Amino acid sequence: MRGFLKIVFATFIALVLFTLIGVFVLIGIATSAASSDKPIIGSKAVLVLDLSVPFKEQFKEDPFAALVNNGEEESPSLFQVTQLLKYAQRDSAVKGLYILCADNANGFAASEELRKAVVDFKNSGKFVVAHGEVISQKGYYIGSAANELYCNPQGGVDWSGFSTNLFFLKGMLDKLEIQPQIFYAGKFKSATEPLRETKMTDANKLQTGVWLGDLYTHFLQAAAMSRNQDTAVLRSLAVKGLVQTAHDAKRYGLVDDLKYDDQIKASISKKLRQEIKTKINFVSLSDYAQSADYASSGSEKIALVFANGDIVSGQGDDEMIGSDSYKNILRKIRLDKSIKAVVFRINSGGGSSLASEVIWREISLIRKEKPVVVSMGDMAASGGYYIACNADSVFANANTITGSIGVFSVVPNMQSFFKNKIGVTFDGVKTAPYADMGDVSKPLNDNEKRYFQSAVDSIYATFLSRVADGRKLGLAAVDSIAQGRVWTGTSAKKIGLTDRVGGLQDAIDCAARMADIKRSEIKLKEYPEKKSFIEELMGGYKKSVSTQLLKEQIDPTVLQVLGELKQVKQMVGVPQARIPFMVNIQ
Repeated sequence: MRGFLKIVFATFIALVLFTLIGVFVLIGIATSAASSDKPIIGSKAVLVLDLSVPFKEQFKEDPFAALVNNGEEESPSLFQVTQLLKYAQRDSAVKGLYILCADNANGFAASEELRKAVVDFKNSGKFVVAHGEVISQKGYYIGSAANELYCNPQGGVDWSGFSTNLFFLKGMLDKLEIQPQIFYAGKFKSATEPLRETKMTDANKLQTGVWLGDLYTHFLQAAAMSRNQDTAVLRSLAVKGLVQTAHDAKRYGLVDDLKYDDQIKASISKKLRQEIKTKINFVSLSDYAQSADYASSGSEKIALVFANGDIVSGQGDDEMIGSDSYKNILRKIRLDKSIKAVVFRINSGGGSSLASEVIWREISLIRKEKPVVVSMGDMAASGGYYIACNADSVFANANTITGSIGVFSVVPNMQSFFKNKIGVTFDGVKTAPYADMGDVSKPLNDNEKRYFQSAVDSIYATFLSRVADGRKLGLAAVDSIAQGRVWTGTSAKKIGLTDRVGGLQDAIDCAARMADIKRSEIKLKEYPEKKSFIEELMGGYKKSVSTQLLKEQIDPTVLQVLGELKQVKQMVGVPQARIPFMVNIQ
């Protein structure tokens, strides 16, 4: 027995030591990465903008990013990229920009801000070259801003026009004998259509055709300006299907020439006035971000609050807008006298209506103390618009998806599914008639249905009043442009839902003017604040590894479906101010 205890004790000690050594090794690796010398940019640098990389709204350092991403550092945020390109305009070490534009993993509004940054960089006099073997339309949107745009001779340019498709679950639910009891306010509120229809309703087709058409028109206008062509001619190329090969793209002036990678590198070497065999000093934006001193360094603080993801009650996580978390953040900003103004950057399709109300309340309190300016990203719709509508000024990109002022609730009845499909039945006892209201094991009765619809109508009325008060519009006027209808940033300005078309920097400049702060005096303070090293270390590894495993093992389309099904689960029984959850533009 004594020998057995010795073995157990020795094993326990070995496990403890192994764990401690592992922790210290990981800390050492992360510390080494964090404290390494700044990358040396060198002379004749050419920045590389790889559009296949999705640039997040806020940079959150992950100590393990390089370990799970084949040694690549985490990419800078969208705002950091625009600031880096602005800084590079006056950096004598940087001679040009090389854009990899085959794919573009960024949203349409984010791409709009990237494109503007590229145009400004080009206008500074430095060269911009873009290339893609097969260039997607979203890639072309940014790539066409370059001085020179090339594609592979055997590649091409997608010029097929925009489309969006929804998939509908009603047929599956019918077969499973699951009844999605749905309550909604707003004839355009299409978020529940996949659960109650087998195809798009006429109202949804109408609104989708309008906002998708707006996005496409903006795309054509940008391309026409860059390529010195007429939008009608560019549209006809898509309508007639005339661009099928790389040679077609060149023939119709969509690209400057057809070149292989080595030929493009030779052209860049010529611009740098160096021998073709000399290695080009390509610099990633990640490396440039670590070496360049581009951050604002004034003394007058402006809070830059990033709100990204679904709006949920409680704390949420790094990919959500938790009402408790943001309530505390906004309250802290309100009480901080050193902060002179607030820029609220929103990229959200909405979520819980109650959580949106909690955040709306904090914004209304801050406005009494200091200016609040909203900047809309790819999406600030439904609940995302709820938390935006009360700001002093609202900026949206032309390609922002916003509006969707409506409410819905879903309470599934799974009684037949349980009984007929898996042989499960339920029975119980209650102390009041409505004690089990909303239980998925039974259908709602007429009184319960009236209760849910009344709750949705009441929340919708409150939503309308919040918009009417914030935007200084009448209730009838708001209702006429609400009803769950989705708008682009361009249209939203015309109907009064936003004030200006512009990006995050425009919103920051506006906040500075309202607070009487000169641009040179601005000091941005980002929220949510950076986590401690230990918090980043403990959370980063799990997140990095799990994300990487999912990407490697599961098809992106399947991942999207799983994410959308997860959203369906979040909707059950909770009144939602949410945009249609399956918007996928191609």
